[in-house]
Amino acid sequence: MPPIELPLLERDRELAALSAVIGELGSGRPAVVTVTGEPGLGQNDLLRWAAAYATDAGLRVLGAHATPAEHEVRYGVVAQLLAEENRALAPRLFLTDEQPGGLPGLNGLLNAVRDRPTLLVVRDTQWLDPASLRWLEALARRLPRAPVALLTSTTGTALTRPEWSVGTPLTGLATTIELALPPLTSSGTATAVLRAFGAPGDPAFTEALAEATRGIPAVVHDVLDRFARAGHSPRADRIDPLRALTAEVVGDHATRALSDLRDPAAVDALRALAVCGDLLDFPLVCTLAGPHSVSESRLRAALAASGLTTLRDGHPRVQDAVVRARVLEEMPVADRAELYARAAGLAQRVAADDQGIADLLLLARPVGDPWAVDTLRRGFTSALRGGRRDLAVAYLARALDEPLAAEDRARIEFQLASVEMVTAPAAAERRLGGLIRATRPGPGAGLRARATDLCLLGGDTRAARHALAGAIDSAPAAPEPRRGPTGAPAVPPEAEPPSTPRTHLVPHRPYAGTPPGAAGPDGRRSAAPPDLPGTPRAHDGPRSSGPEAVGRPDTAGPDEDPAVAERHELTVLCRVASFLRHDDADLDVLPVPALPDAVHNPAVAGVWAWEHGVVGLHREEVRRLARSAFVPAATGRPLLVVPRLLGCRALLLTDDGDEAENHLGALLDESHRERAAISVAHILTVRAELHIRHGRPDAAARDLAAAQAELPLDRLHPLFLPYWLALSMITDLQNGHTERARETAARPLPPLAHESATTAQLLFARGVLARTADEPHQAREHFRACGRWLLRHGCVNPAVQPWRSLAAEAAHTLGDTEEAGRLVHEEVRLARRWGAAAPLGRAQLSLAVVTEENRVENLRAAVATLSAAPARTAYTRAVIELAAAEREENERRTAVALGPAATVLPPVVPPPGPHVPSAARPFGRPPGPRPAVLTGRRTVKAPGHDAAVWHGLTTVERETAALAAQGLGNREIATELAVTTRAVELRLSGVYRKLRIRGREELRALVQEAEGS
Repeated sequence: MPPIELPLLERDRELAALSAVIGELGSGRPAVVTVTGEPGLGQNDLLRWAAAYATDAGLRVLGAHATPAEHEVRYGVVAQLLAEENRALAPRLFLTDEQPGGLPGLNGLLNAVRDRPTLLVVRDTQWLDPASLRWLEALARRLPRAPVALLTSTTGTALTRPEWSVGTPLTGLATTIELALPPLTSSGTATAVLRAFGAPGDPAFTEALAEATRGIPAVVHDVLDRFARAGHSPRADRIDPLRALTAEVVGDHATRALSDLRDPAAVDALRALAVCGDLLDFPLVCTLAGPHSVSESRLRAALAASGLTTLRDGHPRVQDAVVRARVLEEMPVADRAELYARAAGLAQRVAADDQGIADLLLLARPVGDPWAVDTLRRGFTSALRGGRRDLAVAYLARALDEPLAAEDRARIEFQLASVEMVTAPAAAERRLGGLIRATRPGPGAGLRARATDLCLLGGDTRAARHALAGAIDSAPAAPEPRRGPTGAPAVPPEAEPPSTPRTHLVPHRPYAGTPPGAAGPDGRRSAAPPDLPGTPRAHDGPRSSGPEAVGRPDTAGPDEDPAVAERHELTVLCRVASFLRHDDADLDVLPVPALPDAVHNPAVAGVWAWEHGVVGLHREEVRRLARSAFVPAATGRPLLVVPRLLGCRALLLTDDGDEAENHLGALLDESHRERAAISVAHILTVRAELHIRHGRPDAAARDLAAAQAELPLDRLHPLFLPYWLALSMITDLQNGHTERARETAARPLPPLAHESATTAQLLFARGVLARTADEPHQAREHFRACGRWLLRHGCVNPAVQPWRSLAAEAAHTLGDTEEAGRLVHEEVRLARRWGAAAPLGRAQLSLAVVTEENRVENLRAAVATLSAAPARTAYTRAVIELAAAEREENERRTAVALGPAATVLPPVVPPPGPHVPSAARPFGRPPGPRPAVLTGRRTVKAPGHDAAVWHGLTTVERETAALAAQGLGNREIATELAVTTRAVELRLSGVYRKLRIRGREELRALVQEAEGS
């Protein structure tokens, strides 16, 4: 297709002025017209139009075009002007020596124009040679006596400003006009699109074109021509190809302008400006460009004439990134790196912005000075603070190119890998692998445990095995640990609170199948669990704190040897890796070793606490070991993240949630300070689980959202994906977002996710979702699968997940009373052996639900047990069940049916969660009168409609608030009031806004306060 032709758009004012000048020239009136503007605005197009217009009017037209190549050619432009009038004169202009005051051909021209008015057209006068410039200035002085008009164009600021410019007295009585061309407006750009395609473009397309081309007509023309040739149409969905094509066109224009720039001083200044023009003032840029005899003002003029720069804040600046890239790509690589290095050094000497200096160092050769590494590390911190992880990674990777001490290099490698775990996990694993393989003594080997810890957070379970193998090969044999009288390793005194009886554990490996003493989902029971030396039996009384129970360590424990301490840390990390993913079948992976016979190391204590916590034995010892995971070692070794996270989860199993929350907060602050996004994300997810266990779904949702902001799900390792999805599902269910939970449950999982120990969490969450939807068959299958998975990984403790009790309730609904009784009695036994209030109370509650015998007594026991537990939703459900049971047993009415006044609140229906079913009644309970909530023996009633707490609420809002205050979910409230769930959500939002509260917890508090409770 032929190239598109565009008219002179938005140049009506200039065309009118030129038409008037040409008309007056025909009457013998001289004029001088200068058309200015940056390159591409159409100056020469206007001059060509004027030449054609004057020719049509019968005027003589003489033209010339100044070029950079002829800038040093004497009388080059004059020769072009006079070539048509006197062809014999042009050669003599170049061959004869210039006489003082001589202006060859000028008098002849003036004589020739007396009988015919003449228009002289000179394009690009910024490139005039000095002789032609003097010649034209002499002509301008004689214009009032001759019918001649001088029409010129210039780009930017001419190297030497002609004397015929506006504001000079040179031209005398001649008309002097300067036309400054502006860029096209949005309307002009839209007109160009219409002329190019024959149809108007989409407004978004036109706006993007105007922005990308800056309204430069030459660029607009080339872009539209190439765009049309590529077969595109001006639609909004073609904006991305448009921008790419515009960048290519702008680059081509910049390349042509660069080829016209012949002055070496201007080229050097332009390159220096492209490197650091946004960071340094122009005088410093000239200093960086090197010693030249050219003045600063002449350099400014040359750069402006090239059209490659623009003025911002009074200083030349390269137009954009595309032009900057074209300017610098012409340089050899070594010269460019040297220029960046010199620019960084100059910027550092004048105390420029750290971020700007770091940007210069990214493309510079190694500087070799300490300030370079310090600047790059400060830039790393600043980039992370601004959310630019990719830039932060580039800064630290560049710092590794500088000469560094071994210790500093290892630390930077580790810090870089902690960020790459989010941006480029494969690169982070390779980098950490290099640290792990540094088995020689020194600072690199000192980071091996921390590198392995970080690998586990990223999901690389094999790194721990290889790290341990390297530690065993390189470390000396560890001395035999000091043992107490019972033969168990000694717990350091500083890890225990004062006045606490001391007990000890020996190493214990999680059971590979169904642990001894536990019944699996199929009902088969294994042998009774062996008692661990140095620990009391589950049925024994409190252990005495006499000298037999205390094993004092030596003044120098074995972990004070760094090699031994590191080997112990790698051992426990290896066991964690095995717990996350069983890969014993791999031939290149060593078998998992036993736990070390020492608890001097906090990492050993944290993992030990978790392993015995999931087995469900020796709660007090697990609590003590979990606490010791946060006590710094005497050697000053940094605490690892994974063992402390496991210590926090062990404290959750022992009902020490408040203490775990404090440790998680401190760990979160530490990870924020170290800019370790992967650690922050995992800490937030564990804290979300804590909030779920404590009945704070809103806080859990906030932590999960923050965790995904740090580590998006698409960057999360598949081994951890089931755990994160399970927490999201439970949180959504507790917050009433059932549909969102269904979408999460239906999300496909990568194959590796099915090999993780966290799959049990997802199976449990799917079971809770099925329970919420009243699907007992599906719920039971999910809970059974969860149990099989947990038992496979040695998790017997019902505090981990109460899958037995919920599977028992589903079986009870389906009429399988035998399975229900077996599972619930098994959970009660295991929970009583563990001794924590929350799992025991939940087990007692489920026992009362599935068995009629001693139902009221079991419920009272559940209420009494759960009153001391942090799981308040389970306690609320127990109170509701107890109220219903007492009503049935005593044949008295303890709940008032809801009437128009609605003075009695409906029962608390806890939100679904990992430890509480989704409704106050088990599967299959027929609906009936809802009991009131009992606190002890006292019935708590809602304030009446005239109470101050309901001030400002409508009748429907009061009814909805009364139901929500006692714990009913949105679906149950909607069923009760015969409205939609969305209507309930809108009413509750209005209630919270009018009462100036943040949620259901504060609403319950208002209700209780109104009743004086």
